[in-house]
Amino acid sequence: MVEDDYYQLLGVSRDVDASALKSAYRKQAMKFHPDRNPGDAVAEGKFKACAEAYEILKDPQKRAAYDRHGKAAFENGGGGRSGFNSAGGGDFSDIFDNIFSEFMGGGPRGRGRQQRSQAIRGGDLRFDMELSLEEAFTGTTKNIDIDVAATCDSCSGSGAAPDAVVETCGTCQGMGQVRVQQGMFVIERACPQCHGAGRVTSKVCDDCLGAGRLDKEKSLEVKIPAGVDDGTRIRLSGEGEAGARGGPAGDLYIFIHLIPHEVFRRQGTNLHVSVPVCFTDAALGGTIDVPSIDGERDELAIPAGTQSGREMRRRGRGMPGINGGGRGDLVVEIEVETPTRMSKRQKELLQEFRELEGETRSSPKSANFFSKIREQWDELTS
Repeated sequence: MVEDDYYQLLGVSRDVDASALKSAYRKQAMKFHPDRNPGDAVAEGKFKACAEAYEILKDPQKRAAYDRHGKAAFENGGGGRSGFNSAGGGDFSDIFDNIFSEFMGGGPRGRGRQQRSQAIRGGDLRFDMELSLEEAFTGTTKNIDIDVAATCDSCSGSGAAPDAVVETCGTCQGMGQVRVQQGMFVIERACPQCHGAGRVTSKVCDDCLGAGRLDKEKSLEVKIPAGVDDGTRIRLSGEGEAGARGGPAGDLYIFIHLIPHEVFRRQGTNLHVSVPVCFTDAALGGTIDVPSIDGERDELAIPAGTQSGREMRRRGRGMPGINGGGRGDLVVEIEVETPTRMSKRQKELLQEFRELEGETRSSPKSANFFSKIREQWDELTS
């Protein structure tokens, strides 16, 4: 759908000059470009309408005709859309080239096209590495083997045989791309003759068959710093796939996966460990040996009356920070263990303790809980 007034569509006044008109068109074209509004039919319609409006208003003769007669000046063969597809096509495609280069982060039109045709960056690779918690604590060095597209040694990545004659492609004049006009759009595609290389060779390399790259197995030594966590990503610059046509190599990303530990659970730089404590030590107090990730044993004092689920910290006994800053804590979670085997004498002592417990209220938490329950029952029954 085309708006009735071209000036309003581009957001300019009727006395706008050529520079401001071009700037306004670029702004609107980028706003409604299909790449920025995928699947939005309304935005696509406005994008086309803006292109049509700019094509008319940038031409002094067409603009004068539009100012006098409006769109009627270009109906019934008046030269509006026919001029859009012919004489004005080259200038219009220049604007599109600049817009596309801005979307892609490129520079000026000619330089951007030439760079795209000559060099292509290699693809990035991913490698998933499993580590034990101990390896993550100390840091380690791992040797890995990866399959990668590497530069062909025979042709040094050119794809041409040593005795081949390499010439500039006559179809695209070395640009690697050709322009194809479809309706009111000018589209750039890879040259069908040189496949984007910008040059043709009389004989391709026998080893890589003209690709300039070969699949090879590469061995790498990877240094893993102390303190890495599950999901840590390590980037090895230039260790990915080789670039095409002399382009730079991609990167290799190492993703760390920690193997679950039998004793410790990691949360950030802190380590958690559940330690069973016999109920007599929990009641009377005592000391226990606590394991540590560095292999040492720590003695931990258990206060009298310790409850199950209580957490006690050992400062600086956890994991190191990957960027320094010291170690986290070791969080000891107490699990009070009830005995399952008792002698007759032990049972007699516990029975005596239970008889005395009601008088001393040695378990206030349970006493308060059941007291509240009894109060609720009394309210319901009354």
